[in-house]
Amino acid sequence: MPVQTFIVNGRPITVDVHPDVRVLWVLRDLLGVTGPKYGCGLNVCKACTSHINGRAFNPCAVRVGDLTSQDRVDTIEGLPAQAGLAEGQLHPMQQAWIDRDVAQCGYCQPGQIMAAVALVKRVRREGREINDSDLDNIRNICRCGTYARIREAIEQGARAMAGMPAAAAPAPA
Repeated sequence: MPVQTFIVNGRPITVDVHPDVRVLWVLRDLLGVTGPKYGCGLNVCKACTSHINGRAFNPCAVRVGDLTSQDRVDTIEGLPAQAGLAEGQLHPMQQAWIDRDVAQCGYCQPGQIMAAVALVKRVRREGREINDSDLDNIRNICRCGTYARIREAIEQGARAMAGMPAAAAPAPA
């Protein structure tokens, strides 16, 4: 089989897998990275939301063969390090999720948090604050229906992230 090389949570990895295999299966089945969840496999539920080169993406919809050796995939496991935090520290968005008691079943939460962090970074690059329209455009599905608390957590996390240096996050491609 062909060899695929890319970066996961700051570490270069090489896997021997067919290029048509979705990145989600490489992460979960080959690398043991279980934060991105399998929900629909159709790029709809967004339970697998992660970051590629600093932007939200759904690894269930991307073939591993479409990645290059320079592509950086970050999952919920790598979120604190991505922000320059020490091992064991929570990213401000993760802390906001706890403070707002967002999770019920918790299944969708890693994807929700990753989508939220990508949104905050995007609006920050645009030089503005998050607004209701931005929050309305997050399409991650939560079967438990904690959307009001998710919105509150995103707003709290965004305020906390405002104090973080912009350099703590990799520049988007």
